[in-house]
Amino acid sequence: MKILYTKDKNRRNIFLRLEKKRLILNYILKNIKLDKEIREQAFLKLRALSTKGGFVTKIKNRCVLSNRSRAVYRKFKLSRIFFKQYTLQGLIMGAKKASW
Repeated sequence: MKILYTKDKNRRNIFLRLEKKRLILNYILKNIKLDKEIREQAFLKLRALSTKGGFVTKIKNRCVLSNRSRAVYRKFKLSRIFFKQYTLQGLIMGAKKASW
């Protein structure tokens, strides 16, 4: 389980590191006012960045406590199991069991 956590953490770091470069290269590539050669160089650099990975689609939301990847609430960063336990214990403010 720890390996999945470290893998996801590394993917997040790679994405954060390459995000700025990717945005700049995309801007250069879409700017029609620039020379064609400059845009081609930006395209080649962007293609080289894609081999390094770090895409936002590869990032997976995981529970902070159990490292579970399914049924994770984004707001609390907890899986449904731990969310239910902590809610019933009263540790999460503003959340309570619904009854009507």
